[in-house]
Amino acid sequence: MDTSKKYSNPHAFAYAKRSWPDKEITQAPLWCSVDLRDGNQALINPMDLQKKLKFFKVLCELGFKEIEVGFPSAAQVEYDFVRKLIEEDLIPDDVTIQVLTQARKELIARTMDAIKDAKRAIVHLYNSTSIDQRDIVFRKNKAEIIAIATQGVKWIKEHITKEHGTLVLEYSPESFTGTEVDFALSICEAAFSTWHEGASPSNEKVIINLPATVELYGPHRFADRIEWFADNFSSREDIILSLHTHNDRGTGIAATELGLLAGGDRVEGTLFGNGERTGNVDIITLALNLYTHGIDPKLAVKDVPRLVKISDECTEIPLSKRHPYAGELVFTAFSGSHQDAINKGLAYQRDHKLKNWRVPYLPLDPDDIGRTYKAIIRINSQSGKGGLSYIMQQEFGYLLPKQMQVEFSKYVQTHSEGTMAEVKPETVRSLFESTYLNQKNPYLKYIKVRPQYIDDTKVQCELTIAKRSRPKSDHYETATYTGTGNGPIDAAKIALEQLIGKFELLDYHEHSLGRGSDATAIAYVEVKCGDRTHFGAGVDPNITAASLKALVSALNFFHDKTS
Repeated sequence: MDTSKKYSNPHAFAYAKRSWPDKEITQAPLWCSVDLRDGNQALINPMDLQKKLKFFKVLCELGFKEIEVGFPSAAQVEYDFVRKLIEEDLIPDDVTIQVLTQARKELIARTMDAIKDAKRAIVHLYNSTSIDQRDIVFRKNKAEIIAIATQGVKWIKEHITKEHGTLVLEYSPESFTGTEVDFALSICEAAFSTWHEGASPSNEKVIINLPATVELYGPHRFADRIEWFADNFSSREDIILSLHTHNDRGTGIAATELGLLAGGDRVEGTLFGNGERTGNVDIITLALNLYTHGIDPKLAVKDVPRLVKISDECTEIPLSKRHPYAGELVFTAFSGSHQDAINKGLAYQRDHKLKNWRVPYLPLDPDDIGRTYKAIIRINSQSGKGGLSYIMQQEFGYLLPKQMQVEFSKYVQTHSEGTMAEVKPETVRSLFESTYLNQKNPYLKYIKVRPQYIDDTKVQCELTIAKRSRPKSDHYETATYTGTGNGPIDAAKIALEQLIGKFELLDYHEHSLGRGSDATAIAYVEVKCGDRTHFGAGVDPNITAASLKALVSALNFFHDKTS
């Protein structure tokens, strides 16, 4: 049996006059955080007063001008929190609190009592309007559902006293996505008209909030509904059209962005998308999507790690490591090709002093949101030379030649495959040092060199070398060999050939490690014996000594460790 046949899409709606596909978002919407209400009611352990207060202060610091602080009639802690904010004067002058209520007389009375003495407040009234809610839950027809909404508006007006400051009505046809668009329009028109009957409580625009209480179809169809609604509402200029999407299909962010193209003015959501089922729309992701398109999001998202920490503490729901922008791993590359591109991109950005951000695989500069570059590149068995090059340079100051990067990456990959784990930077360094700098029981050991310049072009080197006397022995025999060449390394090569036979020098690089009086030199030498090549590395305050240590290090790879 094909079980998919029990599902259908009775709410499909296509707007033939749609214009949103040809538009672009050019400015930030009005933001309203619903973390303290919608997000809070979805928690296993709802926030207590102290957590709600901590979260509220963070939301104010972020720049939210509208914050839904609770559902005062739902629980005593909700009521108490609203009163605490008002009575202790904790609401900034430029911030408006919002409270939610169902369209029931006793709940509205409790809600209106909770917001007394608030300078400005939004009263968010809702009732369910979808086909399924009408038929299954309430068993009421359309006229009866409209009557619930209009009666709710009347009760709000009846409970307004001189103790109330400026009030703004917000009305939501809850479960808008499952409601016929023409009926959603009718009930919103009715709520709007009822608010303005007689002496209007305020000259503020009414907020009409169209919630995707459950996400039932693709974001393009949600946008069609929003644009149709905006085009057909009788007093469009007198309302603020608000979007409140959930994420059941995983496209809450897309639906909101398309809804803004379609005419939405305002967005309700939560930090990082906390909420019932798969959550509310993620305002931080939305804001940073705008930011990466050159639009000021009007939210101070400069310290995302702090926001993650506070969210984790208050919600007790840890953020996914792959969460957009905010997750621990979103700016991290393990893939070799990605690492190489990021490494080159960062160098290009730095060297060319680019004004525009242009780094492959990093759509956002981590530094802009308080993330460090430390964890951008991490090493495992999938990594390559680019990642190692970045780690060795950024963490430890080693500028490995390109071919040495390729060679060393094989040692690191072997280690990672053996441990089946990520290789931490300190382990990478340890592998480098044990492979090239501090070889265990090597065939040859560098002791000292005494270069003597014969003329401007010739150098004579006396090179003292210790050679292992027999396989696996800790006993070494020391001897001095002399060679003359075009420089110290060439002269040392000629001297060493007396000991081990002919070989070629293919590549040589050097640079300083550290600065000032603590600076040392590091040299990298590539050697060829027969048809095999290998690098060596050496560190010493003296560059000649560092070069010869690197040469001896490379030669050790061509002699059986047991010989």
